[in-house]
Amino acid sequence: MRASEAERKAAEKEAARLHAEARIAEVEALNRDLDAAYSDIDSLLEWTLSFDDFVDLASLKVVAEHPPFEPGPDGKPAPAVPEPFAPPRPNYVRPPAPSGLSGAFGGKKRHAQEMLRAESAHQHAMRQWQEHVRQQRLAYDGNVAARAKAEEARAQRLSRAEDAYRNECAERESEAAARNDELAKLINDLAFDVEAAIDEYVGIVLSNSVYPTSFLVEHEHEFELATRELRMQVHVPEPSSLPTVREYRYVKARDEVTSTQLSAKAQKDRYASAVHQVAVRTLHEVFEADRAGKIRSIALTVGANHVSPATGRPEYVPLVVVAADRETFVEFDLRNVVPSATLDHLGAAVSKAPIDLVPADTSRGVRQRGQ
Repeated sequence: MRASEAERKAAEKEAARLHAEARIAEVEALNRDLDAAYSDIDSLLEWTLSFDDFVDLASLKVVAEHPPFEPGPDGKPAPAVPEPFAPPRPNYVRPPAPSGLSGAFGGKKRHAQEMLRAESAHQHAMRQWQEHVRQQRLAYDGNVAARAKAEEARAQRLSRAEDAYRNECAERESEAAARNDELAKLINDLAFDVEAAIDEYVGIVLSNSVYPTSFLVEHEHEFELATRELRMQVHVPEPSSLPTVREYRYVKARDEVTSTQLSAKAQKDRYASAVHQVAVRTLHEVFEADRAGKIRSIALTVGANHVSPATGRPEYVPLVVVAADRETFVEFDLRNVVPSATLDHLGAAVSKAPIDLVPADTSRGVRQRGQ
């Protein structure tokens, strides 16, 4: 009993140890995910500087890719029907004629009877053999006919499958040709400064702008050829969607995972920094992608959607409003800037408290101060 009790206690202790290790591993994973999310948010601008945002439209030309034709079982003919195998033809064995004294004492008569029996047996064997050969031939002919019928049906199914495959290939070729024609038109229209083409190119560029799942953004834009200005509106997540936990901990005594919160200042600074980074990053991505210089200036608004506590209706709150011209902006070394200072240099209207969704004050307008 003492041994059994000791084993029970040891098992319970081991189970408790394993459970604690599992909870600690769980907390470590939570903290890793948290650190990764904060790192992504804090490096929104840095991330894009490693990539060239220019899109070579010619490289988007598609080539129809066709999977190999897979006929399945219908692609293989049925094996040939084996030729019938006939047993050896019966041989007639003539009884030996009597000789010596056997012939003198009724041997000839017995021989004649043996001859009759031998001939009768041979004829019977021949009839059986012939019937067997006939049945084999009938079975063979029937199998050949059945195979021919099955092969005809298989050939028809295979032909239909080949026709369907050719039609699918033709459809893929047609779709690829249509897409390439649209692409060729876009390239041509872009070269001739067609307003819609420039706007579409900006859409392609922004569709390549990948943001972390912890801070997803959406873009709206419209290009005006007369002024060569791109008007943009960027939607960032509202503050409540961002994580606020500073660290997770496992309290072994209570077997609980607890968390400590970021300070209000840390939350405020991180959200404001993210909004400022998105503004500078958006200007950079568009100007860098526009190698031909079709766009001379960008009028940009970065804001968040939320439900107004006053009206209960959805509203868009502008947090940064900035205008930037190409000549000024492309001279910046964005690897060394502080985004809030860049926006101030550009004369942007910036919310004094983005985390509280206080709108940017545009009452005095947005002007360019950079040289």
